[in-house]
Amino acid sequence: MKTHLSSQELKEYKEKLINLKEEVMGKIREISEDTLMKSQKDISGDMSGYGLHIADVASDNYERDFSLGLVSDERKVLLEIEEALKRIENKTYGACLICEKPITSTRLKALPYAKCCKKCQEKMEKENNG
Repeated sequence: MKTHLSSQELKEYKEKLINLKEEVMGKIREISEDTLMKSQKDISGDMSGYGLHIADVASDNYERDFSLGLVSDERKVLLEIEEALKRIENKTYGACLICEKPITSTRLKALPYAKCCKKCQEKMEKENNG
């Protein structure tokens, strides 16, 4: 399974993926700083001087869990970007991992870390949800 893309196209997609990787890493850092790097006082629950209400605690927990979910999703995207960069190095980027047919340039431009062509992706999603 070899790529159908030219060296120039691979170079452009590599650049796009690297930029996207930096953007995702920035999002992870930002969410982590906002959520996970709160002061030890916040984490320990020492709220002396503050009225403690169960709804506030529940809201804080929900926000923390939601943010952790976002970080998890961003990390999955980061892994997919890393895999796409490896496929560029291996000269297999742009070929569907299932049917080995070329992934359209429209799909790669929209989702540069796409592993599969649209048809195979839809089939996989249908199987996973059905």
